[in-house]
Amino acid sequence: MDARERLRRYLEQRRELGESELVLDGMTVDDVLGVLGAARAPGVPIAKPSAPMRPLGGDAPPPPAGDAPAPADHPRLRGEGEPGVQALPPQRAVEPEMTDRGAVAPEVPQESIERGDWRATLRATGAAQPIPDEAAPKAEPAPATVRAGQLYPGTDVPIGVVAEGTGDLLAGPMDHLRDLDEIARTVLGCTRCPLYKTATHGVPGEGNPDADFVVVGEAPGADEDASGRPFVGASGQLLTKILAAIKLAREDVFICNVVKHRPPGNRNPTPDEVEACSPYLVRQLELVRPKVILTVGNFAAQTLLGTKLGIGKLRGQVHLYRGVPLIATYHPAALLRNPAWKRPTWEDVQLARRILDRASAAR
Repeated sequence: MDARERLRRYLEQRRELGESELVLDGMTVDDVLGVLGAARAPGVPIAKPSAPMRPLGGDAPPPPAGDAPAPADHPRLRGEGEPGVQALPPQRAVEPEMTDRGAVAPEVPQESIERGDWRATLRATGAAQPIPDEAAPKAEPAPATVRAGQLYPGTDVPIGVVAEGTGDLLAGPMDHLRDLDEIARTVLGCTRCPLYKTATHGVPGEGNPDADFVVVGEAPGADEDASGRPFVGASGQLLTKILAAIKLAREDVFICNVVKHRPPGNRNPTPDEVEACSPYLVRQLELVRPKVILTVGNFAAQTLLGTKLGIGKLRGQVHLYRGVPLIATYHPAALLRNPAWKRPTWEDVQLARRILDRASAAR
C-alpha cells in the first residue's frame, strides 16, 4: 500500500467519525480526498475553501478541478516551497497502528491542530517528514487524542488508563503552595486528617525538584515515620537498588507518597485519608513536571488514575496521568514478601526507563 492509499484511508476514517475539518494548509478532508481522486461520501458535498488555495511556494491559485495535478505532484503533498519538508518514498511511510481491535489510524496531536501545524499533520499520516531546524519543536509529546488500547508511541505496549485527574483533585486546594519546600512545611503542620495525631513525623517527600522521573508510593512506614524521609527502610533500600539497575541515582529522582503521615500499624490508608492527603501529591507533580511517573503499590496507581483496578491488571501497560506516562508496578515491600514478583517488576521499570529515554531524546 503506497503513501497515497494510506492517506486516503486515513482521511476517510476521519470523515466517518464525523470530522469535516483537517488542518492541512486550509484544506478540508474532502479537498484532500478530491486531490486524491477519492469519491466523497453519499450526500456530503465537497467543501470549498473560504479563500482560493495556492501552492505553498508561489502566489498562483491552483488549477481548476478538471486540471488538478496528479496526487503525487500536488504541492501540498509534495511539500513544495516549504523549507525543511521533503517527501518520503512510499516504503518509508508510517503504517497504521495495530491493536487488538484492528488497524487504528495515526492520531494528530491536539497541539499541532491548535497551532495549524500542517507539517505535523502530514507526518502523522506518513505523507511527509519534517527536517529538524531551529524553528521546529524539540519535544514530541504523546498525542492528546490517544485512546486506551492503542500502542504507546514508539513501543509495543498498549495504553491503559487515560486519566485527567479524579474528583476534586483538580480543584487546586494546594495551588497557593509555590514550591516543594512550602509543601514540605505545610505537610509537617498538616491536620487535614487524624493521622497526624499518631504519627511522629510528616513525610513530604524528597529528591530533585526538577526530576524527570518521580516515584510515588502509598504511605510512610515505621522507619519513614521515625526519620521523616520516604523509603528509608528495607523496602526503600530495595527501591534504591531498583533505580540503580536502570541507571537512576536516588538523588536524581523525586520520591514521595500519596499519604504523608504513617497510618497506625502500617494499615492501609482509608479513603478519607487519601482524599485529605492526595492534593499535596497532585501539587508536587504539578511543580516537578516529570516526564515519567512510576507508582509502586495499589494506592498510588489507583489514586492518580482514578481506578479500582489492582496492580496485577494495571502493570504491563503505559497509563497517562494528565498527559504524563505512568507505569504501575509492585511495591518494594511486596517484593520482599513475594520474590516471584521481582521479575515482572524488573520488566515494568525497564519499560519506564525506555519511555524516559524516548521523552528525553525528543527534547
